[in-house]
Amino acid sequence: MRHRNRIIYLLALVKFILPFVLQSSYYEPHRDEFLYLAEGRHMAWGFMEVPPLLSVFAWLVHICGDGIFWIKFWPSLFGAFTFIIVGRTIVSLGGKAFAILLGFLPFVLDVYLRVHFLFQPNFLEIFFWTMMAWSVISFIQTGQNKWLYIFGISVGLGMMSKYSVSIFAVSMVLGLLLTPQRKIFANKHFYAAGLLGFLIFLPNLLWQYQHHFPVVFHMKELQQTQLQYISPADFLIDQLIMNLPCVFTWITGLCWISFSRKTKQYRFLGWAYLFVIVLLLISHGKNYYSLGVYPILFAFGAYQLEQLTIARFKIARYALIVFALCIAYIFIPIALPLFEPGRLAAFYEKRHVEKTGVLKWEDLKNHPLPQDFADMLGWEEMAKKMSVAYHTLDSNEKKSTVVFCDNYGQAGAVNYYRYKYNMPEAFSDNASFLYWMPAKPDFNNIVLLTDDEHEMEHAFIKDFKSARLSDSVTSPYARERGSLIIVLKGADSSFKKFFIEKLEKDKAKVRW
Repeated sequence: MRHRNRIIYLLALVKFILPFVLQSSYYEPHRDEFLYLAEGRHMAWGFMEVPPLLSVFAWLVHICGDGIFWIKFWPSLFGAFTFIIVGRTIVSLGGKAFAILLGFLPFVLDVYLRVHFLFQPNFLEIFFWTMMAWSVISFIQTGQNKWLYIFGISVGLGMMSKYSVSIFAVSMVLGLLLTPQRKIFANKHFYAAGLLGFLIFLPNLLWQYQHHFPVVFHMKELQQTQLQYISPADFLIDQLIMNLPCVFTWITGLCWISFSRKTKQYRFLGWAYLFVIVLLLISHGKNYYSLGVYPILFAFGAYQLEQLTIARFKIARYALIVFALCIAYIFIPIALPLFEPGRLAAFYEKRHVEKTGVLKWEDLKNHPLPQDFADMLGWEEMAKKMSVAYHTLDSNEKKSTVVFCDNYGQAGAVNYYRYKYNMPEAFSDNASFLYWMPAKPDFNNIVLLTDDEHEMEHAFIKDFKSARLSDSVTSPYARERGSLIIVLKGADSSFKKFFIEKLEKDKAKVRW
């Protein structure tokens, strides 16, 4: 047992370190990371997009100096923790070194290599989904009620990380109801644990109530702008593609717990997987919304594959490893940006990666780089050019100037780099930045960052004494390429009134 635990912790260390070694230092934080980092400077019990737990880690990033290492530290650490749970599950089933290795490979060869290097709620969500499954498994194995409380805490903290944790919680409950493990509902500690989880989540629920449930507005907006374009066929195909290098592991695990007599006590997990997929298909969920359900399947699949190859077919072990590594040779440069953009785009073109669909953005068109990678480029250039535009103003003009950005990525990036380039705080009416915008800003001038290439043609430009196009974002592979930086001076009273009324209308929209 001690030997196997040492293997688990050694591999967890590799899991933690590997992304830092692989990803090119050319890339900056991701668009969404800038938003979540900004939330760490506006601590609250909730935000428009997500519950508050990630903002705690964002606050810790700020305490540690905002370096890229600390931004990536937390997702990498929780990725290692998630693997440790998988490894401990394998050991609890009786698995040995080969099973632990098989359980480890998806974390460094599959999509988890990317997920666990992005400062987004997904790394917390996946961890708590895995904790929820592990705690019920441990309760079944030991009968100790403490595992029910760990389940309740995991649900509560999971809901404070991402609301989609509720999908897995509901799916697990339905799975338990459909199997002999429904006896868990006769245990009073299960309800006490549920109450504990609810109390953990309650502060965010109260925040949502006080702010008129902005999450409902956010989900409606997401449905209208992104989710409605996701087809069921694409979603199901992506489940295979995301886990392609180690597809044999999770499929084996799913089949084993669903159909084998030896795993009757764990069959609720097979039902839970089915319910997760069905619920996400009905709601047009994005492909990665399901990623939290797979790690526990890796544990069962790894153990069963080890058992199948103990006495016979030992050569199959080498075949499985070789298959995974061969697929990963193509997959890893898709999971992480290993090279600078030009070289990476050439690699994709040579390998015809566009056929896999990973180069398709939200506009449903193929681009040279995956959207996630394009969202890691051009930000410092943007902030630097905004600084140049801002410092063309004299000291009196700066006192009545607002730095305004069209979207949260722009505002987050300018604020991330603003101390380096001596900039005031940037504002936006997009996403949670809307809450941080002064209700009635007092200004005469605006330094505007916009992704609308026709901004200078709009009628409101005439409401300023002068409007000058200062610069634009030119980074060739950046998603923000072409964004304009405009210096607007001398706003008249009609524009100021219009601007304040627009902010009030935007805030009214997010009320359910």
